[in-house]
Formats: sequence, structure tokens, C-alpha cells
Amino acid sequence: MGKIGAASPPARALDLRQRVDEIYRAESRRVLATLIRQLGDFDVAEEALHEAFVAAVEAWPGQGVPDNPRAWLITTGRNKAIDRLRRRAKWDADVEDVDALAESLADPASGADENEGVEDDRLRLVFTCCHPALAEEAQVALTLREVCGLTTEEIAHAHLVPAPTVAQRIVRAKSKIRDARIPYEVPGRGELAGRLDSVLRVIYLVFNEGYYASSGESLTRVDLSGEAIRLGRLLVELLPEPEALGLLALMQLHESRRAARTSEGGDIVLLPEQDRTLWDRAQIEEATRLVDGAIASRRFGPYTVQAAIAAVHAQAPTAELTDWAEIVALYDVLMEMTPGPVVELNRAVALSMRDGPKAGAEAVEAILARGELDGYHLAHAARGDMYRRLGDAVQARASYERALTLARQASERRFLERRIAELAG
Repeated sequence: MGKIGAASPPARALDLRQRVDEIYRAESRRVLATLIRQLGDFDVAEEALHEAFVAAVEAWPGQGVPDNPRAWLITTGRNKAIDRLRRRAKWDADVEDVDALAESLADPASGADENEGVEDDRLRLVFTCCHPALAEEAQVALTLREVCGLTTEEIAHAHLVPAPTVAQRIVRAKSKIRDARIPYEVPGRGELAGRLDSVLRVIYLVFNEGYYASSGESLTRVDLSGEAIRLGRLLVELLPEPEALGLLALMQLHESRRAARTSEGGDIVLLPEQDRTLWDRAQIEEATRLVDGAIASRRFGPYTVQAAIAAVHAQAPTAELTDWAEIVALYDVLMEMTPGPVVELNRAVALSMRDGPKAGAEAVEAILARGELDGYHLAHAARGDMYRRLGDAVQARASYERALTLARQASERRFLERRIAELAG
């Protein structure tokens, strides 16, 4: 056991509480993934996770924090689930099944090493959540909730749908997995390709929430983006398909700019104003090689095209020397692959840099006129930026104010408030 250092009781209690919070942030989703594998039920595993951390708060002040807290939490959660299942078996009509499950979990031979396979458990869980028997929107909601720990409200905000709708999707997906006995496993190689698109999509959604948090005080969540990249690497090792390479490259290229994206005070620093000496060149070089390999296969898809766009930004020595013509051309390719209003909005921003803000504003107006992105704060922020560059303070301010009513992320709100104040001045 690793003991807490000597300190006064209140200070020691505070240190322990902070340590438990750190462990929860770092390990809770991995512990949950393993408990789901062992217990075979999402709800039972979630309850076991909660009980394990309650037990930690009670036991660790006297025992000290274990050297391997993840293994301790898995063992404790599993044992508490066994005890609860045995008590429940007395009143459950399906007593034999419950007893059999409890006995199998209690068997030390069922995997005594709590670290064995743990690194892959979250990837197994991603594939379970992305099983083709589940509706696409349910796959995404369930993965973001169970694998990544996003709240229902965060998922709803990211997908522009009501929170109760997301909650219903998650409940239905869990029931489907349980009732259809969907296995908790990475599928065989013959099935992998057919499941790849769903897995790539949810890994990228996890990364996006970490790279650009939908709400809260911090613009980024390092835990989520780091976990998405880790899952991306596991997936490439398992199935080195071009789009898996492209997605990993895309995430790395975005992540390479993390240090430059916010000021010391946590405020947003826009891409043209970022200190490019802070960009992680090692990540950029590795990602560029991945992009080149994916493109050379001639079997690439939208993630590789997005990675190619990010690579153009990464390779420009200054913002002024960015090859906007190439970026617009790549967005044209992306529009053919995955047409949609968000891709169209991003193309409009690139167009405003290649052809001027008037061309960009006209493109954004056309999108908003269709009503497709009226609830999307970045669309209104982009419109505001284009009218600001055109010198139309009235239109710019109206757009920034509309974006402010929709933005939930603290640093974004501060940025929009500064823009509005500048225009008022």
C-alpha cells in the first residue's frame, strides 16, 4: 500500500479526497469497462463501480492508497456485485442463473490478474456499444456515456437533440444488449471491417469532446482526447485500414496544437494567432506519415481527407502562408464524400480566407437560410467574424450575440463577449 504522507488530519483527509478524485478521473471508465466484461450487465457494473469508490473513501484513510488502485477497485467492485447478486437471488425468479453468475465471478481462475486484458477492455466495450443490432444514434449515445463518461446533457448538446431523447436511446441500447445477449468482445477479423465505420465515428466523437469540450470552464478535456488517441492506436494495431490511419492522424494533428490553443488565463487563441513554436512537431511528423500512407492506399475516406486539411495547416510556417486554395479543394472532396451543413460551414470559412469575407458570408447565409444550423453557435460566430472583417458592425454584433445565447463553453463565451465589446467600442 502507498501511504499518505504525515500531515494534520484535515490536510490528510483533503489530500486523500483529491487523490481519490484524480483516480476517479483517470481510471473510472477503465474500471467500468472491465466490470461490464466480468459482470455482463451495464447497470450492475455501474452500481459496482459506485460501491467500489465508496469503499475506497472508507478504507483508504486507514490502509493507504493501494499501489495499483485500478486493480483494487475492480476486485472490490466485483466482490460487492457478487454479494449483491447473491442477496438478490433469494427474491429473483431466475435463481439458478444468478447463482451461476455469482459462482463464476467468485472463481479465482476466471482471471485473477486484474490487469490482464484491462487495456483492451474499453476497445471491447466500444465494439459492443457499436454492434450493428443497435441503431446508429444509440451506438453513439451509449459509447459516449459508458465508455467516456460524458453526461446525458453533454451528449445532447453535442448532437443538438433534447437530453430526454438521449437518455431514452441509452436505456433502449442497454436493454437490447442484455436481451439479445450481444457479446462483450472485439469481433473476429472477418467481422471487423463491417464494424469499423461505427467505431471510428464514436472514437472521433470522444476526441472532439476532449479537444473542444461542449460545456464547462475548460476548453479542452485532456483525459478524453488522450483516451481517444489511445483507442485509435489500439485500433490501428488491430486493423491497420487506411481510414483507421487517417483518423489517428487527424486526432494527432489537432492534438499537436493543444498547447497553443489557449492563453495562460484559459482564453481561446484562434488558429491565425497561435504561437506555432508551441505546436508538437513530433506529433505532426508522425501524423503526416500516417496521412501519406492512407492516401497512397487510394482507399481512404473522410477522416483521411480531414487529416489532409489539418496537415496543410500544420505545414504552413505562418498563418499568412496557409494554402487556402488546397484547403478549399480538399473540402470539395469532403463534400462529395460526406455532404452536410457542418462540412459546408467549414468550407465557407476556408472560402472566406481564399476569396474574401464577402464570399464566405454569402455561403454561410445560404446555410442559415435553410435553418439547418440555426442552433449551432459556431455557425453564428463564423457569420459574425465574416461581417466583422467586412466592416459591418451591426450584422457582426447580431451574429455574435446569437452565438453567445447558444454557447455553453466558458472560454467561448468570454471570446464572444470580447468581440461584442470591441464592436460596441
